[in-house]
Amino acid sequence: MGSVQIVTTILAAAITAVAVWLAVRAVMKMTAVIRLGQPAPERFGDKGARTKKMLVETAGHTRMLKWSVVGAAHWFVMVGFIVLSLLVLEAYFEVVSTGGGLPIIGHWTVFGLVTEWIGILGLVGILVLMAIRLRNRPGRAENRSRFTGSTMWQGYFVEWVVLLVLIFGFVIRGFKVATDHFEYPVWAAPLSHAVGSVLPNWEAGVSVAALIKIAISMTWLIVISLNVTMGVAWHRFLAFPNIYFKRDPEKPAGSGLGPLRPMTSEGKPLDFEEADPEKDQFGVAQVEQFTWKGLLDFSTCTECGRCQSQCPAWNTGKPLSPKLLVLSLRDHAYAKAPYLLAGGGKDLTGEEKATEAQLAHMDVLALAEADRPLIGTAEEGGVIDPDVLWSCTTCGACVEQCPVDIEHVDHIVDMRRYQVLIESSFPSEAGVMLRNLENKGNPWGAPQNTREDWTKGLGFEVPRVGEVDDFEYLFWVGCAGAFEDRAKKTTRAVATLLNEAGVKFAILGEGETCSGDPARRIGNEFVFQMLAQQNVETLNEAFEGREKSKRKIVATCPHCFNTLGNEYGQLGGEFEVVHHTQLLAHLVSAGKLTPVQPVDGGVTYHDPCYLGRHNRIFAAPREVLGSAIGDGRGGAASDSGAGRDSGLVEMPRNSERSFCCGAGGARMWMEEKIGKRINVDRVEEAMSTGAKTIAVGCPFCSTMLNDGVNGKGAGEDVEVVDVASVLLRSVKPEAPAGEPEVAPTAS
Repeated sequence: MGSVQIVTTILAAAITAVAVWLAVRAVMKMTAVIRLGQPAPERFGDKGARTKKMLVETAGHTRMLKWSVVGAAHWFVMVGFIVLSLLVLEAYFEVVSTGGGLPIIGHWTVFGLVTEWIGILGLVGILVLMAIRLRNRPGRAENRSRFTGSTMWQGYFVEWVVLLVLIFGFVIRGFKVATDHFEYPVWAAPLSHAVGSVLPNWEAGVSVAALIKIAISMTWLIVISLNVTMGVAWHRFLAFPNIYFKRDPEKPAGSGLGPLRPMTSEGKPLDFEEADPEKDQFGVAQVEQFTWKGLLDFSTCTECGRCQSQCPAWNTGKPLSPKLLVLSLRDHAYAKAPYLLAGGGKDLTGEEKATEAQLAHMDVLALAEADRPLIGTAEEGGVIDPDVLWSCTTCGACVEQCPVDIEHVDHIVDMRRYQVLIESSFPSEAGVMLRNLENKGNPWGAPQNTREDWTKGLGFEVPRVGEVDDFEYLFWVGCAGAFEDRAKKTTRAVATLLNEAGVKFAILGEGETCSGDPARRIGNEFVFQMLAQQNVETLNEAFEGREKSKRKIVATCPHCFNTLGNEYGQLGGEFEVVHHTQLLAHLVSAGKLTPVQPVDGGVTYHDPCYLGRHNRIFAAPREVLGSAIGDGRGGAASDSGAGRDSGLVEMPRNSERSFCCGAGGARMWMEEKIGKRINVDRVEEAMSTGAKTIAVGCPFCSTMLNDGVNGKGAGEDVEVVDVASVLLRSVKPEAPAGEPEVAPTAS
């Protein structure tokens, strides 16, 4: 060992010791903060499924590869980081000796070949990612950049570290080539040999380059250890457990889609019959009241902004960015952590848990952070502004887009729950809706005895449960389908088509009440459970004696479909629920419904969030529309697979990336006062296709898009109509879709 090697060895050991000590301290701090959260025992089940999903999503990069170029580049960088960590380890042998290398595997040609090409592709990948970050940096893009609000220096720092580590890996190999200490042939390591051909024969070059590589790597570790909220770096470690502990590992997409996480206190579902606000947690009022998985979510955020780029609120000028909301909660949690870890905190009655002696020695900045309300305006020092909280439509775009499975919607609704149930603080216009749900059983406040009025004049009898026992499907009409004029046309169209196909169905009529979706999404879990338990009891009675596979429900509203099928199981209601487009697609394919007159004028389809993104039903409505359009005369085919097969004119944002109509999350009953109206943005996109018909599969979407079309003054040129009505026009062209075939009888 020469003098150069002695110096490089000492310096490498010193900087490594500092970095490792700081990293251990940082990991202990992060672990302590995450453990401050509430229990979530359900996250530890299905270990096999969780492990499989984690490996598929990480090694397979299934979430990231949705963005082809970015996903591929990120995959090579990720694999390079993992595999080439062996070369960082090898550098410790190289600082000691010019010919040093990893024991056992270091001389294998296959090892040299694999690491060479991973290094080459990693270089290409990181350069692509750097170019994308620069191209999309805030202030340059025409639209609001997905990196707006991200800590840009951290992203640049991480990318430059990766680039320099990869470069110096080849420099080390180049010096080995130049000094004739390289074991791999040219065909296995072409770039290393090319670098070596231009480097001098400097024996100490290997050790010096190895020291620089180690110094760069350890500097990175030191910096991230001193910045525990540096998600752009820490996510490469935290993504694995965050994906492993996702809510539902069996889901093909984001596990925070579909049903909401039920209200819990101390890790147990809240029973409202026995719950006490002074002893049980009602929603989230303090950051430590999120579950430990929530705090892990916040810590894992990569600040990539993909959630932000798809958010309908953010894209229409509202203050909500799912990314910035998560970052605000993360920064608040870590700033407040010293106070909490020292024994501070408020109990459920608002009393301080720490003693005066403990508070006297606490960090003043942590104490100041502890005094901030979780929800509050800037003047109040709030962590999350009320306008941010109430802008969310719960469309799930953020959850679907997130590459590390953060469950944004659950966290937003948890905060809403406390605001509604304990603070009674929510947009005033939503109060009417909640009172109507409690008093009338529907958000419009319509009389219950008018629930069956849509059946008048249909020309055939619509059977009621109790009047007939022999029915295959219970037709869940929903509040909109029973009371809202445009939705009633859809209800009539579906009933007509089912009757035409010979499907035996029955309705609950006045026995049906609201599914509870708007109450639950706004945060009023009490009203939701009141309505849901009533419905579960009614449905269980209607299906008494039937096994689950024969307890079939068809619903026209995706919100009812999602609630009945995904959430009623939490309350003892197990049913097989299908959306009407699924049933109609089946009836068409089985030959029980035969379109005879193609619908002309061009058709585009708007994917409802709670049908498409939340429940992955994309094909069925397109199949129905394709059959009604015929051989493509309904509109030009688009580049999308669904559009190409069905003759639809697809909007740029479709399927899982569909843009919200603006009605979800109980926004249907709240005024949209900030920025551009979401429904107008969506209507403009639909109209840009040139289609004369905008087909929908949701009564909320129908209302919102109709209002948008009328607001644009295009009501005479563009029609918004449900998929069922489009099919009815094709199957029975003599009857206006959804309208009575005979004059309605007098009531």
